[in-house]
Amino acid sequence: MKDIELKLISELMKNSRRSDRDLAKVTGVSQPTVTRTRQRLEKEGIIKEYTMIPDFKKLGYHIMAIIFLKLKPLSSKERDELYRESRKIEKENPRTLLLVMEGMGMGEDMVEILFFRDYSEYADYLRTVREAAAKQLKPYMNAEDIRGFLVDLQETTHYQRITFSRIAAHLRKMSNEDQE
Repeated sequence: MKDIELKLISELMKNSRRSDRDLAKVTGVSQPTVTRTRQRLEKEGIIKEYTMIPDFKKLGYHIMAIIFLKLKPLSSKERDELYRESRKIEKENPRTLLLVMEGMGMGEDMVEILFFRDYSEYADYLRTVREAAAKQLKPYMNAEDIRGFLVDLQETTHYQRITFSRIAAHLRKMSNEDQE
């Protein structure tokens, strides 16, 4: 990736509301170059969306849950069926899903990150997922293979809150190292 692209992405991750003129000043290129580069990055899907990160606690969420799931070995057809079934369940029981992705580690295949107003809302969600795993999703996962890690958002001793600024700083550092 080119230096200007990394700089632009870094600056947009810190604050996506900045004007192209302001971004040009910070990145050291012309405003038309920033506009063209930003539009190309959007078209190529490198920039997927512009958003902000709220203070979830002030929005009434007191718990962030990281849910780990273990899938059975699945064919690509079964995986597609699992996703269709999961989307149906989500439509019936909408939740504040921040992320659902497959991965690996700790003997698990999938992770979800969600926000809840309280523990009882979390427990209801877990019960819904376990019931679905025992019924509709049984061919794809075991209800017993669902574990959660809870973060109390009311706690004041968080080390790093959710933000993209640290990733932006890392991108700038990488860009600077590439120039050396």
